[in-house]
Amino acid sequence: MKKLMLAAIAAMALAQPAAGAATSAASVKALHALFDSEWERGLRENPETASFLGDTRFNDRWADLSPEAIERSHQGDLVARRKLAAIWRQGLPKDEQLNYDLFRKQLDFSIEGYRFRGFVMPVSPINWSGFGGASQLAQAIRFATAKDYEDWLKRLGAYGAYVDQHIALMKRGLKEGRVPPKVTMQRIPRQVDAQIVQNPEDSPLYAPFRNFPASMDAAQQEALRTRGREAIRTSVIPAWQHFKQFFEAEYLPGCRDAISAETLPDGAALYAFQVRLMTTTDLTPDQIHDIGLKEVERIRREMEKIKAKVGFAGPMQEFFTSLRSDPKFYYAKPDDLLNGYRVIAKRVDPELARLFGRLPRTPYGVKAIPEDEAPNSTTAYYYPPAEDGSRPGWFYANTYKLETRPSWEMEALSLHESVPGHHLQIALAQELGELPKFRRNNGYTAFVEGWGLYSESLGEDLGMYQDPYSKFGQLTYEMWRAVRLVVDTGIHHKRWTREQAIAFFKENAAKTENDIAVEVDRYISWPAQALAYKIGQLKIRELRTRAEQKLADRFDVRAFHDVVLGSGAVPLDVLERNVDAWIAAVAAKKG
Repeated sequence: MKKLMLAAIAAMALAQPAAGAATSAASVKALHALFDSEWERGLRENPETASFLGDTRFNDRWADLSPEAIERSHQGDLVARRKLAAIWRQGLPKDEQLNYDLFRKQLDFSIEGYRFRGFVMPVSPINWSGFGGASQLAQAIRFATAKDYEDWLKRLGAYGAYVDQHIALMKRGLKEGRVPPKVTMQRIPRQVDAQIVQNPEDSPLYAPFRNFPASMDAAQQEALRTRGREAIRTSVIPAWQHFKQFFEAEYLPGCRDAISAETLPDGAALYAFQVRLMTTTDLTPDQIHDIGLKEVERIRREMEKIKAKVGFAGPMQEFFTSLRSDPKFYYAKPDDLLNGYRVIAKRVDPELARLFGRLPRTPYGVKAIPEDEAPNSTTAYYYPPAEDGSRPGWFYANTYKLETRPSWEMEALSLHESVPGHHLQIALAQELGELPKFRRNNGYTAFVEGWGLYSESLGEDLGMYQDPYSKFGQLTYEMWRAVRLVVDTGIHHKRWTREQAIAFFKENAAKTENDIAVEVDRYISWPAQALAYKIGQLKIRELRTRAEQKLADRFDVRAFHDVVLGSGAVPLDVLERNVDAWIAAVAAKKG
């Protein structure tokens, strides 16, 4: 029956009569009306996302995670897909057909994903969202008016109810057998303890009350501080205490011992779906595993060349140990590490014009990852700017355990997280005003992270990697992403143990043991996400090689990069069509 319904919907889209310009214009208008209404629905249902984007209309509330609201959202997706199917796709201009297809793909993924009920597992030690990510929200919002503080106070007051909704979902997950692996969830209690503070001013959620706009007088500031402390004392801290009691007494003991996603209900289908979602390809887990093994071998050969170049005579494992342990590669102070990243950024910025015809207007900066996140966070991450320009992009670097943050990885990491990586790509996408908002602000992981990894390979062109150890750092980071293909599919499809995954990682990459453990737990917690990086990078590299070979001396790297980035983040098959069309257009030009 379901297949018949889908066939009928598809037929509706195809069976429209021939139409002229008026019908086409009406279809475009209907399409964009749907885009706009669905974007608004998304912001209403996800007020935290709205806040991150700089939309302040919903700053006084959290997302509704009640079963009724979750079902309502799913039904909203089904209605949107029916409305989309009623619009005559063939009557749309080519660029609008692409918008149509990408919107349909987004809806299809959301609708298909609902069956796996990931919403009953709302807490992860690696990818905190919801109430656990509120400290990031406190940093993202621009507090400029009294209303901004009033909205935040309302959110603090509702924090307990929001946590209760998470607990209710987790209880449903326990009943359904949909729970995370126990080995990774054992990290949670330490994170929770960091939130249960004696002094409300020590809470990360108190941060907005540390700085006020100059327009506020001292009495108003003090009144807001007092209310902020009271809200944290009476709402936030008790909520965390309640969560800790539930988590330690009920949830953690009920988490599963197995780590493979395929051990969840309908797990094989779940992992296959996650692979398609994250890579935007039809590659199977076995195919991706084999690609990873081949990439590990190739990069290993490049590493051997660097080891020989620096005159290290021992085996690769000893070289890894030397890189992990030699004090000359480590900073002694957090500020020195951050300043090191800032110096790299300043070296790269003026070189970008040689590789890109279009650069973003939005600036970026470098910050330390917040202390409460750092012990369980990766080495660095990027935080996008607000769409309205009220907040820059931020490259967050981890200053926890400086003895695990070697300097030889810093250039590659900077290129990935800031420019020409995530900041350049995401800020440019936000500035593509002709695209619908869902395209400017949503991303396909394979494209976004594939571009970030590809950006690391541009280091030589940008004057980086003059030090062979930094070049080895770039190879280490590429190896890290190749290892991910093997380890993620190994864990979730081939049923590797956590120990097997860590051992394979240590054998092939110079990452520190702390980083390796955090990374492996990330793959366990977030199935298939780690596959996107290398799969995306390999496709971009394949397309560049194709363009270089077909266009020869007519190949322009600046134009190539502008084509890759010019449509925002897209699935890899769409990217390939865009690049092939550009190659054909350049080849067809005379002279």
